[in-house]
Amino acid sequence: MKKILVLTLFFTTVLSCQSRVETQFSAEALNDEFITLEGNSIVFKSILEKHEGNTVFIDVWASWCKDCLKGLPGVKELQANNPEVDFVYLSLDKSQVAWKKGIDRLQINGEHYFMQSGWKGAMGTFLDLDWIPRYMIIDKQGGIKVFKAIETTDITLLNNLK
Repeated sequence: MKKILVLTLFFTTVLSCQSRVETQFSAEALNDEFITLEGNSIVFKSILEKHEGNTVFIDVWASWCKDCLKGLPGVKELQANNPEVDFVYLSLDKSQVAWKKGIDRLQINGEHYFMQSGWKGAMGTFLDLDWIPRYMIIDKQGGIKVFKAIETTDITLLNNLK
């Protein structure tokens, strides 16, 4: 009986400690400033508005990140198989020079932004970033359908691209 109680408490604790799942971006995240490839500032809300009415795949990544590089072929495959989906890349590179070199070197197609506020900025805090790559799906109405995926084979991710 004690073992059952201990196991029940353990699983309840583990399940209650799961990361939160958001369906809408916070005001702070929407107002976080990013840098475009041209060097201009843009708030995240404006990035989303550019894709209004479309499904958006967001990849939070960095060119120095081994797991991001390992996942990139899967992202490119998803992109090839889902041409109607807009792909947006938010970089956590250490510098804009490294970010731009990474895009060119890795031949990543899509819309690119430099996350100048970093891991601890408004967007990073909203996402509760603890790992990259981080994949998200935004639906045609602007709602977050997939809040946290770290593998391109994640079934929830794949189902929400359809």
